[in-house]
Amino acid sequence: MSTFLKVLLIILIVLVVALVVLYFAGRRLQKKQAAQQEQMEAAKQTVSMLIIDKKVMSMKQSGLPQMVIEQTPKMMRRSKLPIVKAKVGPRVMTLVADSKIFDQIPVKREIKAVVSGIYIMEIKSVRGGAVEKPAKGKPKLRERLASFVNRKQKELDEEEKTLKGQKTQKKVKKSGK
Repeated sequence: MSTFLKVLLIILIVLVVALVVLYFAGRRLQKKQAAQQEQMEAAKQTVSMLIIDKKVMSMKQSGLPQMVIEQTPKMMRRSKLPIVKAKVGPRVMTLVADSKIFDQIPVKREIKAVVSGIYIMEIKSVRGGAVEKPAKGKPKLRERLASFVNRKQKELDEEEKTLKGQKTQKKVKKSGK
């Protein structure tokens, strides 16, 4: 057996082992997420609140309680979260919004939202209007490329028309002389 085949076989074995480890780790994380989701569903309640401000900021700058920051994993502490400052009853609270509904939350308006702890899960209603659907996000690479190609094709077509028009004008001038 040549050394090339031995190296190829070792690489193949390492890849298979890595895939098996990733599979079981993924299943374990999926079970954890399902358990957390069940806990959040059990603790949810509908609350009326006045939204003061909303921003996407890092956890350290957000003003969340120190206990919450300490409980989060170290890798997660540097990531940015959708933070909402709201007046719930007489208290001003700092809440974390679900990234799916963050764009729908209106500032300086009163809303009814489903909250679990300090996490805003969904918006039920907005006082004085309907819940706005988020605008379509940034176009995907394929869409941007397609629009770029279409735009350039239109420009080429227009140039061809003008060139053909110039050629016919020259022919008319030559035949007229």
